[in-house]
Amino acid sequence: MKKNLMSVIILALVAVNVVLTGIIMFSTVSANRKTIALVDDIAAILNLELESTASGEEAPEEQVVLPENSEVYDIADAMTVALKSSGDGKDHFAMCSVSFSINTQHDDYKTYQPMLASKESKIKSEIIEVVGSYTKEEAQADVHGIEKRIL
Repeated sequence: MKKNLMSVIILALVAVNVVLTGIIMFSTVSANRKTIALVDDIAAILNLELESTASGEEAPEEQVVLPENSEVYDIADAMTVALKSSGDGKDHFAMCSVSFSINTQHDDYKTYQPMLASKESKIKSEIIEVVGSYTKEEAQADVHGIEKRIL
């Protein structure tokens, strides 16, 4: 008798568990669809589609440089750059440390490599000009765009 009563209780609990699991699944799936739609809308507004360019044309294919064919040039000092005012009444600054790779196999390598040390102040001023033209929010949202403008 006790064995049958336990079996009935277990069966009832399994049935309740299946019903509650179904309810949770249906409520979670609908909320998940709404979240995905919201993220898609935000991405469309911010235009975060990385595959396309602003003009709608395909991006030019970048040349891949092997690590053994590149030389890294570091600008030793970190730079503190005042960012453009965003209208919130506060001053914002960005700290930048800069290094870039040079293709040693390129035809212009022998021309430009000796000039890097003497032109470091010009490179810094270009970086300050580009980074300073962004507000805090723009700089946080478009780091890769800043890098491309600097290059």
